[in-house]
Amino acid sequence: MGKERLHLSVERVAIERGRRYSELHRTSISKLVHDFLSSLPVDEDGRRARLTPAVRRLLGVAAGGADVEDYRRHLLEKYGS
Repeated sequence: MGKERLHLSVERVAIERGRRYSELHRTSISKLVHDFLSSLPVDEDGRRARLTPAVRRLLGVAAGGADVEDYRRHLLEKYGS
């Protein structure tokens, strides 16, 4: 398979974290992104396959669907008052 360029917009703090991680693990950010995208559980026909625990935790993170009050309620339920 050939490689293709992809332009991504990522927050600066995430980029710096990725750089530090890639240096510590002697890899590249491109390899980190490749490995993550390759691990996404999608069937050949594009339907969602069984999700791994790591992907389940990340599901919906980028969507920004929850508001601040939902998040506060979640924290109260998880950690108490």
